[in-house]
Amino acid sequence: MKKLSAFLITLLGMFTMTAAATFSPPGSDFVLIKGGSFTMGSPESEDWRSNDETQHSVTVASFYMAKFEVSQKEWREITGKNPSNFSGDKLPVESITWLEAIDFCNALSKRDGRTPVYTITDGGNTVTWNRSANGYRLPTEAEWEYAARAGSTTPFYSRKVPGAEDVNFYGHYPYQIEQNYFNDEVLETRPGLYRGKTVEVGSFKANPNGLYDIYGNVGEWCFDYYGDYDKSAQSNPAGASEGTRRVYRGGGWNDFGKNLRSAYRAAMPQNNSAYNVGLRLACNADDSVKGTITTREAANTGAKKSAGSGKALIIFYSWSGNTRGVAREIARQTGFDSIELELVKPYSSDYNTVLNQAQRDQHKQARPELKTKIDSKKWAEYDTIILGYPNWWASIPMPIATLLESYDFSGKTIMPFCSHGGGRFGQSLTAISKLAPKATLTAGLSIHYSGGSSLSKDVEKWLKKVQR
Repeated sequence: MKKLSAFLITLLGMFTMTAAATFSPPGSDFVLIKGGSFTMGSPESEDWRSNDETQHSVTVASFYMAKFEVSQKEWREITGKNPSNFSGDKLPVESITWLEAIDFCNALSKRDGRTPVYTITDGGNTVTWNRSANGYRLPTEAEWEYAARAGSTTPFYSRKVPGAEDVNFYGHYPYQIEQNYFNDEVLETRPGLYRGKTVEVGSFKANPNGLYDIYGNVGEWCFDYYGDYDKSAQSNPAGASEGTRRVYRGGGWNDFGKNLRSAYRAAMPQNNSAYNVGLRLACNADDSVKGTITTREAANTGAKKSAGSGKALIIFYSWSGNTRGVAREIARQTGFDSIELELVKPYSSDYNTVLNQAQRDQHKQARPELKTKIDSKKWAEYDTIILGYPNWWASIPMPIATLLESYDFSGKTIMPFCSHGGGRFGQSLTAISKLAPKATLTAGLSIHYSGGSSLSKDVEKWLKKVQR
């Protein structure tokens, strides 16, 4: 009886394999990623891991993945446009929204005689994915991590921490530099070049799966809505059916090493774009994964149609005074109420000391107590929060995290602005997106240090953009 059962199971497996239609590779610029199982997420011992990287077992079917990020030339040939912040045919396209990315996938599928994968309705609020179609698509978050890891279980696919000679990122800040800032000679990978821009696709050595720039250069949109992982074992997961943020992976040209890790998850509203986010194409290897998945943008109850359409509050944290100066200029131009956050235990006024304090608090995700308090009735009066902060270690200062967790941002519009020393927003917008998932997040304003003589015009241009 046992032999008969085993025979039937084997026969069923053979039937399933023969029943699945195999698709031809889209071209020489795609590689086959053979399906299998892996542990997605990161162990609790991994340095700089986030709480949303819970480990769980995942199985994915075989699929094709593009060797390179989509270039500006490829994007322009299909769309007739080039929205990128940096210009060059061989540079990766960036400054594209998630919705623009899936539109591109469909248009490219039609051009190449493949079946479009996505059906977009309700102004982009509803997107249905035909999982057995042979057209171009975005990888799922699980597929992206599986392909990036290439069988590894370490923070990066290579044993050695990648440096500026391996990856295009904020090379001054390799992995684990934060806790070794004043003693970087102990690091396996030392600080290197910061290029401050994208580079041509394929500029560095590929990972073992043959994928170039899987870390750095630009982050890469994935299909999934951002949400907590389910700890149970999963097969071909595609994220939640409803959400407010879409995932992108891999880090960009202005990211610190900690955010290049295979398990690191970034997120942004699907209608937003950034100068460090592009896409890499995927395509089914066969039609073994059946059915459709319909995803819907979650309603943002109470949100206004545009930023600044109701009462607005400028609230900011400043250490050196750069962010304070930007906040004052915004207040001068708008007349909005303004509040500066103060701490019960302020950070040191000494630069070297505050560097240690800032990275220590970020490392342990501390929530320093705010001296500044806002009455709940007063808070409810504001529809728009103009949120300012310095870019600390490629993210928000922890006092801003305290603020985001202390008040209800549901239905409010957040207009972010930051002062920085070269990394623009880093991953601070992802941090805000995760901590205030029920708020609408507009395009942000990043100001280099104090902004100089162009500050007034930069603020004016930004306000017009987000308030129209």
